[in-house]
Amino acid sequence: MDFELTKEQAMIKKMVRDFAEEVILPRAIEIDKEAQFPLDIFKQMGELGLLGIPFPETYGGSGGDTLSYALAVEEIGRVCGSTGLSYAAAVSLGASPIYYFGTEAQKQAFLLPLAKGEALGSFGLTEPNAGSDAGGTKTTATLDGDHYIITGEKCFITNASFAKTLIVTAVTGKNDRGRNIISAIIVPADTEGVTITSNYDKMGVRGSDTAEIVLDRVRVPKENLLGDPEKGFKQFLHTLDGGRISIGALGLGIAQASLEKALAYAKERKQFGKPISDFQSIQFKLADMSMEVELARNMVHKAAWLKDNNKPFSKEAAYAKLYATETAFRAANQAIQIHGGYGYMREYEVERYLRDAKLLEIGEGTSEIQRLVIARQLGC
Repeated sequence: MDFELTKEQAMIKKMVRDFAEEVILPRAIEIDKEAQFPLDIFKQMGELGLLGIPFPETYGGSGGDTLSYALAVEEIGRVCGSTGLSYAAAVSLGASPIYYFGTEAQKQAFLLPLAKGEALGSFGLTEPNAGSDAGGTKTTATLDGDHYIITGEKCFITNASFAKTLIVTAVTGKNDRGRNIISAIIVPADTEGVTITSNYDKMGVRGSDTAEIVLDRVRVPKENLLGDPEKGFKQFLHTLDGGRISIGALGLGIAQASLEKALAYAKERKQFGKPISDFQSIQFKLADMSMEVELARNMVHKAAWLKDNNKPFSKEAAYAKLYATETAFRAANQAIQIHGGYGYMREYEVERYLRDAKLLEIGEGTSEIQRLVIARQLGC
């Protein structure tokens, strides 16, 4: 196995790190405190080609691979979890389904502006009564001539307030066994009957837009149906598998930031006449953090490599998402402990890492769902 990054991957990693440190980092505390979605930053990211990294140049992308994209998510998440989450959602959930399952016409109309960074996309799956049980979708789409009429409600949807394109899941009928057929449909955000509100006051990732979508007899052309109408459920499971790699990468970025902050502070902070990094209790914390960060990185990179090489990756994506996000929470918690009272203060940033990391254990499939996915892959 070759664990070394290619020249292209290393260049992307450096480019994104430089951008993150120069543009995003100086505003990270403000973005969190004011709960501001940094639209101007996303415009700059689009101009740099970051929103199109894993898509072919023919669709406005950069022609990169999944690992390059994961590296970008990690570097952005390392300085700002909010921006990292919105970036990951825009690419993995807002644009990728169109690339995976869209027709050529759909790719030209909807994917092209997303990959070029000219617009943001959003993925509406979660509902008030359908979270982990995505099969419990209540939103309906009824065919009426050449249009679908969509009625329903989506909640906790990332980027929806700033998206031009929404992909929503809806029940479109029953199969031979009497079960709901869940399809995915592309809905322009400015379609009549679409109402988007963002009134959530969140614990963490406060600068990432989280919205509610209400669809009141929304009419869209039947050509906006995404992929096979009877395989919508499998399609969004595949989408979530890819998204879990990016959320794992985001957790990795937060964990790396926690380690770096804790290590730097431990070397500077003196107690009993010497740096606290000289104390074995602190050394053990830092050693465990470093070990877990590196193990998480290996798992995220492996899952990305499997996806890039067209190999099965569902189990590994669940491994990566589960381990990296729980590592992020543990690392942030230990970073606060190492900082002592200062760790509780906003200006030292590690308290933000903890708040941001918690969401990663919930979104894109909770830690419990990841364990269920893994168990099923084991044949349980």
